[in-house]
Amino acid sequence: MEDNLNCIYRVINFMEKNYDQPVSVKDLEEISNYSYRNIQRIFKYSCGETIGAFQQRLKVENAYKRILYTQENLTTIAIEVGFANLASFSKAFKQHFGISPKAARLGKEQLLCEDEIIPVTSEELLEPEIVFLKPMQVYYQSVKTYYNNDEIEVLWKNFMQNDFPGSGTEYFGVIADEPLIKTEINCRYDACSSTQSVNKKLPSKTIFGGKYARFTHTGSYETIDETYTKIYSRWIFNSGLEFSHSPIIEKYERHIEQEDNQEEQLTYILLPLK
Repeated sequence: MEDNLNCIYRVINFMEKNYDQPVSVKDLEEISNYSYRNIQRIFKYSCGETIGAFQQRLKVENAYKRILYTQENLTTIAIEVGFANLASFSKAFKQHFGISPKAARLGKEQLLCEDEIIPVTSEELLEPEIVFLKPMQVYYQSVKTYYNNDEIEVLWKNFMQNDFPGSGTEYFGVIADEPLIKTEINCRYDACSSTQSVNKKLPSKTIFGGKYARFTHTGSYETIDETYTKIYSRWIFNSGLEFSHSPIIEKYERHIEQEDNQEEQLTYILLPLK
């Protein structure tokens, strides 16, 4: 597994050297040998923060060293560590340290920085099924949100107020990550049904069509992040497979609304393969 972590260490080293520069999706893909979607998720689940959050942290921590040990003015420091202006620097600095750059300079306090980032891998290796799925037409509503967010629950609550046939209807979540380096994984999430609503005409689109690695998550949806961690901080290194840029799809095979029975819930996570 140490060899498999090399892609993450390459990203870490690159970010540490270039934290003050704009980093492109192409840069990350060339350094890691993974697609943007996959290296962003591998990094998050292996290191505990997104690449964007790591870069932001490097900026403010290096800025604080300059505040402590140089006489440079705050605007110069802000520009040199990669912020567009003093205002955006001050906002990020206060969010991270809890005080303004000016207060930090006046107080000369030794603010605590986070520990050095060290990637970890999951001890559990999942074994997915490799499945070939035909294209399927679905009917959907969308929200732009941070994945695993309460807004997704609200979307599903509103979506299920539509009148769907009770028999034979299947439900899916389509997760399309935005190709930007963010401090959180930002995505467009589609709540989908295999049948059209009776009381409202929903937009339609086609999903699937090709090869997928299908993982099984059992239990509450609140713990699905644990399964993603096992996928992106272990399985993906050992798979030897090439991944597609198309969205990840979740199929809600068995949904249990009663709190006491949520351990019986069943969700398939489908990663697209080339």
